[in-house]
Amino acid sequence: MTALEKCMESLIVIFHNYADQDGDKKTLSKKELKKLLENELPSFLQAQKNPKLVDTILKDLDQNKDDKLDFEEFLPLVVGISMACEKGYMLMHEKKGKK
Repeated sequence: MTALEKCMESLIVIFHNYADQDGDKKTLSKKELKKLLENELPSFLQAQKNPKLVDTILKDLDQNKDDKLDFEEFLPLVVGISMACEKGYMLMHEKKGKK
């Protein structure tokens, strides 16, 4: 597999490992989402300093309003965080180039 294919597989496996914790393998409950964020994105979670962050994320991403996230609803979170990280990456490399 290519590096990108491995990343995609990892994303799928991570989602389903957390989704499977309550017996529903297709969706993340609020509890599972919180655990995923705590374990897989701890820096993001700590930087937000918002005790209701998980509630806000779930409400914003839950398109069908079932209080769970399926994989398609979860992806915008990963994309959004990735885009923010890429901006930081570009700023860091621009600063290095100016030295």
